[in-house]
Amino acid sequence: MKVVLFCGGEGMRIRDHSGSIPKPMVHIGYRPILWHVMKYYAHYGHKDFILCLGHGADHIKDYFVNYDETVSNDFVMTNGGEVDLLTSDIHDWRITFVDTGHKASVGERLMAARPFLGDDEVFLANYTDGVSDAPLDDMIRFREETDKAVVFVGVGPNYTSHVIQTADDGTVTAIKHVTEIGMRINGGFFVMSTRIFDYLKESEDLLNEPFQRMVAAGDVSAFVYDGFWACMDTFKEKRMLDDIYKMGSAPWEVWNGEADAAGDGVIGTKPRVDASS
Repeated sequence: MKVVLFCGGEGMRIRDHSGSIPKPMVHIGYRPILWHVMKYYAHYGHKDFILCLGHGADHIKDYFVNYDETVSNDFVMTNGGEVDLLTSDIHDWRITFVDTGHKASVGERLMAARPFLGDDEVFLANYTDGVSDAPLDDMIRFREETDKAVVFVGVGPNYTSHVIQTADDGTVTAIKHVTEIGMRINGGFFVMSTRIFDYLKESEDLLNEPFQRMVAAGDVSAFVYDGFWACMDTFKEKRMLDDIYKMGSAPWEVWNGEADAAGDGVIGTKPRVDASS
């Protein structure tokens, strides 16, 4: 199954700390978050990637064209420089690099990727700005059973905001944390049918008009997941992910066997990490 990765945004909230490097190339540990997301999909057997490029496309192209296997693999060096890899990361990956426009919206990038989907009727997609141990096989199966145009992982917000309820005169009658009211957000991990293109028109963003049409048609569902999920929109969130990685048991590294994802699509096994702490 092909994996469409949206890699072209400017990442304005983290840009002060990343400079000209696009957000997907901001590192967690030794590798960019883009690599971590791709490793997640490769773990489940999905290794045919379509990278929707825009801002900083040259950084992403150069990274993979000159990919250094020794950074994250064991190897033996002999004769003063000859490298014999003991393991390999991307030898069986297929990566299509598509220029989808410097200022394009996610919807426009998806439209630009459409010709590269071939005859596939179902594909995967990701914002490439977050990591999770969500059980991908269960997500795919959930979409098959519900037959929705789009399924996305629905996660609890990882921030500490509170919401209030007031009377007509402004008296506060209730204060609750966002996690107490059942609020969920789109976690950016999608399973999509090509039927989505029936809803998506030229020059539209993905989550505005197209999703409103799908909601009205009852053609979109959330895969409810309460396991580990974290985004990297800000430098504070990047630092939090770095700290988790340094502890040596990053939940999203399912390829290391460290995370045991839930099988029911309802309650996960890893605690949510509060990115605001």
